[in-house]
Amino acid sequence: IESLFVRNMILVGLMLLITGALLLIADFIKHVPDALNFKSAFIIGIAQAIAIIPGISRSGATISTALLLKISREEAARFSFLMVIPLIFGKMILDVISGNFLDHVPSVAYLLTGFVAAFISGIVACFWMIRLVRIAKLKYFAMYCFVVGIILVTGKFSGWL
Repeated sequence: IESLFVRNMILVGLMLLITGALLLIADFIKHVPDALNFKSAFIIGIAQAIAIIPGISRSGATISTALLLKISREEAARFSFLMVIPLIFGKMILDVISGNFLDHVPSVAYLLTGFVAAFISGIVACFWMIRLVRIAKLKYFAMYCFVVGIILVTGKFSGWL
């Protein structure tokens, strides 16, 4: 999977097109919201795992999958942002165990300042995104994915990227 991250613009462009399609489909589905359950949480978790592929938006994949499973917009957004917390803490634990992060940080004070700033801005961003998903249309983000995906694919084939 790591090799997928190295200069593979066509893959990224194609995956952005897939992300856009998924968001567009999820945005137009009309349904009565259902409650989140173990089965839907598992399927949303699979969508998050698939999002390791470059160009697949993690939040786009999890939110649109939840909407396709008839989860309400607000609950889909909230669950999407909550389920990234174990990934973040897992990466932090691996970095602490390996000690590699200390080579790049001038002092512990800088590390703590960065952590606090990232934590606060992350909380604000989560609340803002949950509100945005609840009231806005996903088709706008889908259009962005389509435009960038088309630019990447056509740019790579035409040689200007």
